[in-house]
Amino acid sequence: MGRVSPLPPPGPLRTLAYATLANTVGAGLWLAGGALYLTRDVGLSATSVGAGLTVAGLVGLSASVPLGGLADRWDPRTLRAVLQVGQAVVALAYLMVGSFPAFLAVAVPEALFAAGNLAVRAALVAAVGGPDGRVHAFATLRAVANLGITVGTALAGIALAVDTHRAYQVLVVGNAATYLLSAALLLRLPPQPAAAGARRTPGTRRGGGRRRGGPLRDGRFLAVSGASAVLSTHVTVLVLVVPLWTVDRAGAPPPVVSAVLLANTVLTVLLAVRLSRGAERAAPAARKLRRAGLVLAAATPLYAVTGVLPVLPAVVLLLVATAVWTVGDLWHGAAGAGLAYDLAPPDAIGAYQGADGLAAGLAQALGRGLLTLLVLGGGPVGWLVLGGIFAAAGLAAPALARRAIADRPVPEARPAGVPG
Repeated sequence: MGRVSPLPPPGPLRTLAYATLANTVGAGLWLAGGALYLTRDVGLSATSVGAGLTVAGLVGLSASVPLGGLADRWDPRTLRAVLQVGQAVVALAYLMVGSFPAFLAVAVPEALFAAGNLAVRAALVAAVGGPDGRVHAFATLRAVANLGITVGTALAGIALAVDTHRAYQVLVVGNAATYLLSAALLLRLPPQPAAAGARRTPGTRRGGGRRRGGPLRDGRFLAVSGASAVLSTHVTVLVLVVPLWTVDRAGAPPPVVSAVLLANTVLTVLLAVRLSRGAERAAPAARKLRRAGLVLAAATPLYAVTGVLPVLPAVVLLLVATAVWTVGDLWHGAAGAGLAYDLAPPDAIGAYQGADGLAAGLAQALGRGLLTLLVLGGGPVGWLVLGGIFAAAGLAAPALARRAIADRPVPEARPAGVPG
């Protein structure tokens, strides 16, 4: 496929990449067209759609840890395929939405499936990639996902241009079909052993070193996840705050927003795997997380300056700032995955990924309002405050990770003559 292709060589990871590509094409379809379908075709108000999605998203986060824990006991491949069939059914149910209560009745289970699926996906990536390849697999799938979302967004543009009831119905059905295609591709993978049964060795404490009480009572792990979650709000900044800033404060025409987001997508496809190297273990991953926080912080004054420049220099600087931002974004993604994987007990990978996803989800849900108020309300000063928050979170990561590493259970000594 050439060196610029995000697809990995033939094997289980490539099969997983094809499943991810199918799934994210549907995600792109729905991200681009879902809100317009609900407002223009169904007839809901924009306010009610936003409120419903917020409520559903917060409720959906409650599925992260339970379904992640289920992936530690069952085959995560099969579990994820089942979840995606469920997502297909829920996606098709949008065809029957005609009121706000009906919309909420569909949006809540959709959010529960989506949040749980993320945790199960993380467990499946760990099973396919193995301890030394899971961060690489995570980065590879992220590059593929960006490609899929871009394709889905472009396809949604056709339905939006036609702007008829039938076109919106095709969009909804297309989204549901991609879930079924992804599930079918997942079932081409070999069965993956459950972590709780597969990871136990004679030199590991009974239960695989699992902390008592699970991930939500593992304070040191949650502290690391909290620092990573603060940095994860860079997603909200890029897709919500930067577009509003670009048009309202920098005075750039709306098409510049598409150019900014396209630059992020292209750089992600090209650099995600390369910038993920060296994050397989917690200590180096924490240093990469520190670097990510500092790079994200360095991009904030670049964005801030665009608000006082003429339009043409502002557009150029917006693209430069986005390139810097994307490097920090990719370092954070790899480092956050490396920390969440390596700090989790080997038999609780899914549950700990669920807790990590829960922290990130809460940060992003709260960040939508707070970051918009901080940056758009505070102007250049707001950008600098945001940079200080990112720098502080990144700088705290190595110390928090050292405490979490020190808290990990030590394997019991092996009897003499028992091989490692």
